[in-house]
Amino acid sequence: MTFCEIFPPDNFPLYFYRLPKAPDLEIYPEELDLDAVREADVFWITLTGLCQEPSRAATLEALRARDRRGITVLDLDYRPMFWSSQEEARRWVAEALPLVTVAVGNLEECETAVGPCEPHAAAQALHAAGVDLAIVKQGGDGVLASDGSTVVEVPPVPVEVVNGLGAGDAFGGALCHSLLAQWDLERSMRFCNAAGAIVAGRLACSDAMPTVDEVEAKLEEAVRA
Repeated sequence: MTFCEIFPPDNFPLYFYRLPKAPDLEIYPEELDLDAVREADVFWITLTGLCQEPSRAATLEALRARDRRGITVLDLDYRPMFWSSQEEARRWVAEALPLVTVAVGNLEECETAVGPCEPHAAAQALHAAGVDLAIVKQGGDGVLASDGSTVVEVPPVPVEVVNGLGAGDAFGGALCHSLLAQWDLERSMRFCNAAGAIVAGRLACSDAMPTVDEVEAKLEEAVRA
């Protein structure tokens, strides 16, 4: 179970009840459908999946089997309460980064993953670790994305924040959509930013995820503003 408190505009603490162990950490390597893993257009894993065994071994096995096919994303969702230390998390991120094509996280998560917390330096460190596309989310300062040859910085979409929880999920869903559509980097990041802003302006979380039309409308609204 997870409970949250809501203190707009920037404080949304989470309380996790995952003991003695949550089911998502009880996935074993031998349970995986590796053919499905290899064939998926998008394969998305999270840092949380690396925090304990047997999920850690299963996650790394899936990544090795996929062998960087298609769009393979590591969400750097560092949650301190799931780890013994930041250093332990960084150790296992280092195992996963060479096996993925995309890494996405906020400044704190990038610092945990590769050390630097300055956006450009963090993106370069993610590239050095092996990823093709590095995305550094900066909250109210927008987002930086680098594909190794092009760097784009996109400002935030103005919104009255109601609940920040779920904005990252909306960003991630929009990222999958834009990568599958093969949009250019700037269009992709603007779309992702707008999707996250919509959810931040809504009270709910999973129920608040926007449609493509809603995201496009928010982008047009931002341009007019």
